[in-house]
Amino acid sequence: MSKRAVLEVIALDAEDAVAAQRGGADRLELVTDMAADGLTPPRETFAKIRAAVGIPLRVMLRAADGFAVGDIDALVESARGLRAEGAEEFVFGFLDADGSPDLVTVERLVAELDGCPWTFHRAIDRAADRDALRKQLADLPGLDTYLTAGSPAGVDEGLPTLLAEAAAAERGEPGYGPRMLVGGGLRLDHLPALRASGVTAFHIGGAARPAGWSGAVSPEAVRTWREAVDA
Repeated sequence: MSKRAVLEVIALDAEDAVAAQRGGADRLELVTDMAADGLTPPRETFAKIRAAVGIPLRVMLRAADGFAVGDIDALVESARGLRAEGAEEFVFGFLDADGSPDLVTVERLVAELDGCPWTFHRAIDRAADRDALRKQLADLPGLDTYLTAGSPAGVDEGLPTLLAEAAAAERGEPGYGPRMLVGGGLRLDHLPALRASGVTAFHIGGAARPAGWSGAVSPEAVRTWREAVDA
């Protein structure tokens, strides 16, 4: 298996997707409404992006801001529609009021996805007990990635946690098998310590958009990250 690090970029539309692919992204996370921190994109948007690029797409399943599920039936319906449209990879994660994983919701979505690979997203950074969450989710089909900054405040604060979890993964501790995808306030100067610890996957959103979220993804910005994660 290649040791090349994975670079995942957030895409809101086909223009973003093409730019990110041109810049060297390995994979896209598809969302809409970044004001709500990323919600499920319309099925039509997925179809346009799928037609525009050849790299893997992970589609967000999230109906409202925050980490409670909201309308689970609507979310299941969204997942079903996206699957019918050809979506094969997903991103989701829900917590209950106590900060534990919402296993009922997660298991219902996993059943709907029928073995598709998926990322448990930054809900882990709001969990009451990260280690317990990992162990509770460890046997769920398809779970191959955790998107995490190590802290709700971002990678700056979360770096010690990320390095400790990378070490736990190296030791083969239960619950640490899925790949750690680091994102959330990630900067280029964080990369050397993360790479040295064995982290091999990185996620950027705003860092790919010099003009901010109102502007498009810049292939040049993505290329800068591609070169840095490969260094």
